[in-house]
Amino acid sequence: MAVLQIQPAPFFASKNRAFWNLQLAGWGGAFVFRAVVAVANDQPLDLLALVMVTTITGFSISLILSVIYRKLIQQQPLVTWGLTALVLMLAVILHASIDAWVHGVYYAGSRETTFAQRFIGLSFIPLALLAGWSALYYAINFFLTVERQADRLERLEAQATAAQLAMLRYQLNPHFLFNTLNSISTLVLLKQTEPANAMLTRLSGFLRHTLIGEPGSQVTLAQEIETLQLYLDIERMRFEERLRTHFEIDDAALGAQLPSMLLQPLVENAIKYAVSPQEEGARISLTARVIGDRLRLTVEDTGPGVDEPLLFDRMDAAGLRAEMRAGHAPGQPVSTGVGLANIRNRLMQAYGDSQLFETRSEPGGGFTVLIEIPYTRASEPELQAPPASAPTPAPEGGTAKVIPLNPPQPPQRNFGTPA
Repeated sequence: MAVLQIQPAPFFASKNRAFWNLQLAGWGGAFVFRAVVAVANDQPLDLLALVMVTTITGFSISLILSVIYRKLIQQQPLVTWGLTALVLMLAVILHASIDAWVHGVYYAGSRETTFAQRFIGLSFIPLALLAGWSALYYAINFFLTVERQADRLERLEAQATAAQLAMLRYQLNPHFLFNTLNSISTLVLLKQTEPANAMLTRLSGFLRHTLIGEPGSQVTLAQEIETLQLYLDIERMRFEERLRTHFEIDDAALGAQLPSMLLQPLVENAIKYAVSPQEEGARISLTARVIGDRLRLTVEDTGPGVDEPLLFDRMDAAGLRAEMRAGHAPGQPVSTGVGLANIRNRLMQAYGDSQLFETRSEPGGGFTVLIEIPYTRASEPELQAPPASAPTPAPEGGTAKVIPLNPPQPPQRNFGTPA
């Protein structure tokens, strides 16, 4: 199962290196700032040594704080913030005490101040520096924690999407497999070994071609049509002249990318509810057009349709099942809505709100499925990939046909109108 790869932020790819870079840059900047202020106020240059000592003191104390905070950040919020305030207070007292002692040594002969006076006067700078350092430490670690959680959530969502796509795809073939195996069993019982072997060979080729693809993968429309041809070769052996097909594919549409096994369930649905119930069979038409930056796919049949126009693009599976049952006469196949609902869910998973899925029917016959997705052209290696297998011609004596995929000027077609 494919998992989305998440790359960490470049600066924090190595957390240890990022800490030392920030540590050196922060305390180095504090030293430069205080040195510039001292020079700007005409202080003696040897005061820079005093600034250096206090900066090194703060740098060293912050290292100790980082070790303590690393433990505290894993505790409950109340414990973390309470102990952080206490540790910060002790660190400020330690820093101010060292600064007061160093200043006492430096100004021993020129200033008459007590340790307490120096401590109170110098405690503001350590408090500001260490409090700011602590705030940045927790803020950066909180950011990294949120980033890790977001990455983990994205990975889980990617895995869930892949699992759902796999589940939806694996629900598409049971009826077809059962019908095909039943037909093979019937041919074997009738001792028609040659047709049974031919159908079994075509079934194995179809399964091999479809199962090697990863659920959720993208294929070109040309590859999808090759898969569809393998499927139709099998169904033509069952329905012979009752199954008639008609393809109209734009040249530009052949290289378009779409989810694998998107068209086969639609054609299977048409065979089940248009070809199978009628003695004269039905005609199934597939049209593909590139309109601007959109790929429009249309699958039509000349079956019985439903009594009233329906629009299912915003209907849930339960509503779809109810409407389809209401639209079919007794004795005709009753749709469970699983196939069309799965197609809609797969499109939603792959394209979100940028896809369109509609099913339409007109009184008197004919059923149409319309799909619009963003047009994305495959790369050259994918376009030049060799076909999985050549289409098998229609059975001798049958009238099933597939017109060339690239007609010079494909005619326009109307939704819901039998061909």
